[in-house]
Amino acid sequence: MDAPLAVYTGSPLPYILIPLLPFLGFLINGLLNRRLSGTVAGAISSLAVLGSFLIAVSLFWSFLHPEPQWTIPGTGTHQPYTVHLFDWIRVGSLHIPFSYQIDQLSLIMLLLVTGVGFLIHVYSIGYMHHDENVGKFFSFLNLFVFSMLLLVMGANFLILFIGWEGVGLCSYLLIGFWNKNTSYNNAAKKAFIINRIGDLGFLLGIFLIYQTFDSVEYGSVFQQAAKLPVGAGVVTAITLLLFVGAMGKSAQLPLYTWLPDAMAGPTPVSALIHAATMVTAGIYMVLRSNILFTLSPDTLHVVAWVGALTALFAATIGLAQNDIKKVLAYSTVSQLGYMFLALGVMGYTSSLFHVLTHAFFKALMFLGAGSVIHAMSNEQDMRRMGGLRKALPITFFTFLIGCLAISGIPPFSGFFSKDEILAHAFEHSKPLWAIGMLTAFLTAFYMFRLLFLTFFGEFRGTEEQKHHLHESPASMTMPLVVLAILAAIGGFMNAPLVLGRGYLADFLAPLFAYSRQANPAAFGAELDHATEYMLIAASVLVALGGIVLAYALYVARKARPAEDDAQRGFLENLVYHKYYVDELYNFLFVKPSMFLSRSLHDVVEKRVVDGTVNGLGRGVFGGSERLGRLQTGRVETYLLLMVVGIVVVLALNFMKF
Repeated sequence: MDAPLAVYTGSPLPYILIPLLPFLGFLINGLLNRRLSGTVAGAISSLAVLGSFLIAVSLFWSFLHPEPQWTIPGTGTHQPYTVHLFDWIRVGSLHIPFSYQIDQLSLIMLLLVTGVGFLIHVYSIGYMHHDENVGKFFSFLNLFVFSMLLLVMGANFLILFIGWEGVGLCSYLLIGFWNKNTSYNNAAKKAFIINRIGDLGFLLGIFLIYQTFDSVEYGSVFQQAAKLPVGAGVVTAITLLLFVGAMGKSAQLPLYTWLPDAMAGPTPVSALIHAATMVTAGIYMVLRSNILFTLSPDTLHVVAWVGALTALFAATIGLAQNDIKKVLAYSTVSQLGYMFLALGVMGYTSSLFHVLTHAFFKALMFLGAGSVIHAMSNEQDMRRMGGLRKALPITFFTFLIGCLAISGIPPFSGFFSKDEILAHAFEHSKPLWAIGMLTAFLTAFYMFRLLFLTFFGEFRGTEEQKHHLHESPASMTMPLVVLAILAAIGGFMNAPLVLGRGYLADFLAPLFAYSRQANPAAFGAELDHATEYMLIAASVLVALGGIVLAYALYVARKARPAEDDAQRGFLENLVYHKYYVDELYNFLFVKPSMFLSRSLHDVVEKRVVDGTVNGLGRGVFGGSERLGRLQTGRVETYLLLMVVGIVVVLALNFMKF
């Protein structure tokens, strides 16, 4: 995008309505929480998001078919533009308008957030039907979508930051939604606090952007940045700070521990966080700022290795988890690592491609897990399941599609996006590619471990649970079917070169114009077909190997995970306890903070502050009590005091002379 962004001069109403409709749903359900039935509250909330989705589809269609005055000369591509709503901040030279940016990235994210978000809202009508606070739940869901829409539509870093903080707030509200449970409240606080650590880095990065470029508007910042040399120190500092924010929001090492604990919230919340909103925010921010990261090879190196190590680390933890939602949570952390690996090797399109396919199959699997939990009377331990494919045929079949997609089996969607990431990693660094391949093997193994333990073998639950096993209602199964279709065919939006150029790469090409100019060699490199065929075959064989191993252990040999108190070997115990990272953080940060807090409370607060204030109070009270004793009511005493006072005054005057 070499030219400055055009300014939209038509009616801003459609752009205002996209985030406004979910916000109105939040207000209606929030204010009428106790007066609306669960079905009505769910309908209002779902229709609000559906309205935003339909408007986004209309804008996307018009962007694909631009009028001549909106076409970039020589390309036939729609020119990106901003929609100015009003002047927001104007202090001296600081001028920040409240405006939206409409381009390829924002439109795709709008479709993702509203489309997948709508399906999750519909699913929630059946899942949360009996909850006593269902109206409040749907109001929070709408607020979550509103915040994410604000994040992806904003035309500057400050609006992005408002949406960024908004999704953080909503995650806190929804993770701790069942707030009568102390552990759920602790999980919500953990998510909120860890994200504040990352947000501090992000905020410092925005400050440095303004100091460097005298603006926070995307168009101005990126246009100026494109003139800087590759490796400029200030750009490296900015991108490292921005990446700290992304590590918190998108759960990368070492700020990932909040995401598995976020499973405390209702299952639709987990699906919304993992698939369509919060965890994709960090990826979006890096993609939006791609020119800054392209100009900083050192930061890209850090991003790639953090992503690769996070992908492998989380995958190993997923091997030993027995809570069905925890397995999916660690798989999300691992898949996010893949996305950052792609960003680090400048596979920007591949990263966004995996964001989209991951949204399809991860929303599908979380909602499928919710269907299982619903049928099992809130049981989440896979050791208490088994044989559910007969009682839950729709859930089983759709969940199987999700497992095939995330494992990278063709022609399902995850195969295409994962293969692109591994191809970029192979071009950039063979060790990164090897880590990606090992992670792919582990992913296929632990996802089919989940499938086999849950849906195959004999039922291991109670007789009461067995008696109540049933398929979920249509409001829950229909979103599963739609998501399963997307997970099955969604990969064809960006097929590999050997199968023909994908639409997504061509559509996103203008978004990376500055980056292509800054580093044309990286964008021009392409693997030959023989190498690409070899990489495809290797990735498929690795995934099949993981599936076969899982089948051999959990179906053929009927192996079952050990109980919590069973004896385990050192390595197995280490993985089972998630490498004791939470315990390490508790020892290094939580306990010292609590000790310092208690010390400050006991010494500074009680003895110094309270002692000083209370001492002054006691002094004043004691002095006033003693002075009060002079009030005797006897005239001769007052005359005596008057005479003494006159004598003292005369004596003082005499001393002056």
